[in-house]
Amino acid sequence: MTVNELLQVLQLPESTRVQQRVPKKLLIEHGAATPQDKRLIQDGVDEITWLASLKPHLTGVPAYEDEHRHYREAAVLSLTLRPGTRPARLVELLHRAVPHPVLLATTVNQTLSLSVAHLRKSQTEADQTVLDGPLLSVAMPADGGDATFRAALSLAGQPRSDLYALVQGWMDTLAALDVAQETGTFQPSASREQAAARHAALQQLRLLRAQAAELRNRAAKERQLARQVALNEELRAVQAQAEQLRQQLDGGAA
Repeated sequence: MTVNELLQVLQLPESTRVQQRVPKKLLIEHGAATPQDKRLIQDGVDEITWLASLKPHLTGVPAYEDEHRHYREAAVLSLTLRPGTRPARLVELLHRAVPHPVLLATTVNQTLSLSVAHLRKSQTEADQTVLDGPLLSVAMPADGGDATFRAALSLAGQPRSDLYALVQGWMDTLAALDVAQETGTFQPSASREQAAARHAALQQLRLLRAQAAELRNRAAKERQLARQVALNEELRAVQAQAEQLRQQLDGGAA
């Protein structure tokens, strides 16, 4: 999937389009916390483009405000990185630098990923925002995904009660895509609670697989038979837990 194909899938109103290049010096000024971050931006970023601005009067989706946040708009940006650049830190820096929640399309080595995160007011700096909770980033299907995924990702497929619900809807859609990369089938979650449970199960599955790989390596290197047997028994138990989670994800439940 390319950025242009993504815009077609999102089906944003023409009035929201910005299509304006953002100088990376602005990211350096507003997003770089350390000299290492500045070098990473300078060496790794090829182009930043503000694709669209989703404001209430342009989308019909009301603003949202509570004691922790005020979402006056949401933004859609693209970030193009130079080949070989590791995207994780740069994606985080961009989300931190923009004072609005962002749906960010990052391209590196011809692979497109989408990321999104909630923001909240900083408790220590006035008029500043910080990430609220984990940043969710998922690689897009090379073929653009099936019709169910495309419909779910579109603006029309998201909750429209307010901008917080819209951003959360995109997060839940990306979480379902993350699950689909494990199960092979994209299935939207039926509720906010199910979305959270499914993605938590996916994260646990990945942790168990990492634990299984470590146990497998330790068992292979172990020379004491009794200890090797114990490690293999522990490995089987971890694999059984992983398989149970895998079956839950296949069934669309958690």
